[in-house]
Amino acid sequence: MLVLAELKPGEVLYDLGSGDGRAVIMAAKDFGARAVGVELREDLAKRALSSIHELGLQDRVTIVNGDMFNVNLSAADVVFLYLTTSANEKIKPKLEAELKPGVRVVSHDYEIVGWKPAKVKNFCENPKLGYPSHTLYLYRKG
Repeated sequence: MLVLAELKPGEVLYDLGSGDGRAVIMAAKDFGARAVGVELREDLAKRALSSIHELGLQDRVTIVNGDMFNVNLSAADVVFLYLTTSANEKIKPKLEAELKPGVRVVSHDYEIVGWKPAKVKNFCENPKLGYPSHTLYLYRKG
C-alpha cells in the first residue's frame, strides 16, 4: 500500500483508523516519511504508541487517540483508509474539503464511490492458499 502510494522520504502519511500502528511505523521506518495515525480505540492507540517508543520513532510518528472527523488533514501527502464503503462515503466530503491537489489516497478493499481510481492493485496474502485476497485503490486528488 505504501509502495502503491509511492510514499517518499519526508512526505506525510495520515492513516485514518490506524489500529496498532503498523502502517505508520512502516512509513517512518522503511520509507523515511512522517506519519500520523488516527485511532478511536484507546487500547489500539496505546499499543501503537508503545511500539513507536520501542522503535524510537516518536520524532516521526504521531498517534492521535480520537475521531478522524476531528483531525485536520491539510498537511497530508498520502492518506490511507482501511474503512468500509459506508465509512469511506462519510469521510469523502472531509477529504474533498481538506486535501490539497495531488494528495494520494489509498483505500484498502473498499472503493470511494464516485471517485475514479488512478490504479487498482489486487494481491493475495498467501498465494499457496489462494486467500486472503485484497484490492487496493489509489486515488489522486485533482
